Amino acid sequence: MGAPVEAGVVAAAIPSRLLVEIVGDASVTIHDLTHDSRDVRPGVGFACVVGGRADGHDFAAAAVDAGAAMLLVDRTLALDVPQIVVTDVRRAMGPAAAAVHGHPSRSLRLVGITGTNGKTTTTQMLGAILRSSGFTERTLGTLSGTRTTPEAPDLQRQLAGFVSDGVDAVVMEVSSHAMVYHRVAGTEFDVVVFTNLGRDHLDLHESMESYFRAKASLFDADLAAKGAANVDDPYGQLLLDAASIEMTGFGRDDVADLDVGVARHEFTWRGQRVHVPIGGDFNVMNSLAALTAASLLGVAPADASTGLATVAAVPGRFETVSNPCRHSVTVVVDYAHTPDGLDELLRAARRLVGDGRVIAVFGCAGDRDVEKRAPMGAVGARLADLPIVTSDNPRGEDPRSIVEQVVAGADPDDRPRVRSEVDRRTAIALAIGAAEPGDLVVVAGKGHETTQTIGDETRPFDDRVVSRELLDELAVTDMSGELT
Repeated sequence: MGAPVEAGVVAAAIPSRLLVEIVGDASVTIHDLTHDSRDVRPGVGFACVVGGRADGHDFAAAAVDAGAAMLLVDRTLALDVPQIVVTDVRRAMGPAAAAVHGHPSRSLRLVGITGTNGKTTTTQMLGAILRSSGFTERTLGTLSGTRTTPEAPDLQRQLAGFVSDGVDAVVMEVSSHAMVYHRVAGTEFDVVVFTNLGRDHLDLHESMESYFRAKASLFDADLAAKGAANVDDPYGQLLLDAASIEMTGFGRDDVADLDVGVARHEFTWRGQRVHVPIGGDFNVMNSLAALTAASLLGVAPADASTGLATVAAVPGRFETVSNPCRHSVTVVVDYAHTPDGLDELLRAARRLVGDGRVIAVFGCAGDRDVEKRAPMGAVGARLADLPIVTSDNPRGEDPRSIVEQVVAGADPDDRPRVRSEVDRRTAIALAIGAAEPGDLVVVAGKGHETTQTIGDETRPFDDRVVSRELLDELAVTDMSGELT
C-alpha cells in the first residue's frame, strides 16, 4: 500500500463535472481504495459502485465497521465517516484511485492495446521489443488476470506496485468493457493502439457503432498522448481521421518481401528484415502494430526488429502442438472466437497447407453474444474442408442447442460437410483421426484457457493438452502398426 493521501487531494483529482461535495473531514487520510467491501481494512477508502446486481451503498455500513476511512458515494449516507459525493461513482473511481496511488501511470511508459482481435499477441510482441531495448517491462491482459483489463482500483494499485518494483514500461490490453465501465479513467497512456474491429460483445454494446465508440473512446486527449491504428481496417482508418490525438497509421503497405510459415513470418519494414517466431499471416498486422507502437515510444527500427525476434510463442495464439507421429499432421490451437477472427485464422491456414486440407474444430460460448453463432457457422463451413462444430464453454445453456445454432448458419451448399460433436475432446479426436499427411488441424475458440465450464461445473480442459494427448495416442498406434 502507498503513502497516505488526504481525502481532499483525492477529491481534487476527480473531474469537476463529477464532483458534488465533500462531507466531513477532508484531511482524513487513506492509503488504498477498493470497490469490494470484503477487501476493506482500516485506512482504506470504499467506493460504493452501483452495479447491475448490487448497489455498493448497501455495503457501506459494513465497510465502515471494517475500518473504511472514507466513502466515495453518489448520495450522502447517514454514516459518521468523510464522504466524497459524486454524480457517478464508477466514473469517478478511476481518477480517485489514481490519486490515492500517486498517479502511477505518470511514472511509466504506458501503452494500451485495444481491438477485437490481436490484443494479446500485440501486447506480448511489444513487451518483447521493450524488454530487448532495455526497458524493465510488464504486460497486463488476458494472460495475466481474470479480467482483460482490471477494475479501476485494482489497475491503479497494480500500476503503483510496478512503479515500486522499478518497472518503467507497461503494455496492457484495454477491452471495450473496460471503456464502458471506465476502468482506465484516471490513467495516462503514452501510446494507444487499435488493431481491428469485428463482431463481438454485441450482447453488451448492441450495435457495431456502439462497440466502435467504446473502442474509439480510448483515443482521447484525456487518456492518451499518441495513437496508432490499423488503416487496413475501415474502423481503423476512421479512427485515424477522427481521433483528437496525434495518430499514426500502419498497414500491409508498410511491408515488403513477406514470407509466412506455420511457426514464423518474415518481412522487410523500414529497411529492416524482421524475423518473428510466430506463424500465421494475420500475425503480420500484430507485428506491425507492435513495431509502430515501439517507434512512437522512441525505439529505433533496428532495435525494434531485433526485439521482435525474441518474442516467445504466445499461449493459445496460433500455437502449434508438438506431434510425435511418424506422419506429418500439424495441429494449431488458437483463441479465435469471433467470425472475423475465425475467418482470418482459416484463411491463414489455407495459405499454409498447399494441397493439404484444413480441418477446423470450433464452437461458440454459452451465455454470450447469441447473434454471432450463425456467422461463426457460416465462416467455418465455408473455409474449412472438414468443419467440426463442438462445445466451447456452454455455461448455463444447453450445449446441443448452441451447436445447432452454429451449424444452422452454414450455407446449405456447405452444410453437408459439417460434422457436429458436442463433446469437445471427441471432436478434437475426430479431427486428428481424419487428418492425413499435409493436413492442418485448427482447434479454435479457447486458446490458452485451461478449463471448460458446463453448467455450474468448471472442469480442467486445455485444447493444447488434449491435442497432445491424442497425438501421443496416435503415435502409439503408429508404432504398434509398424511393429506388427
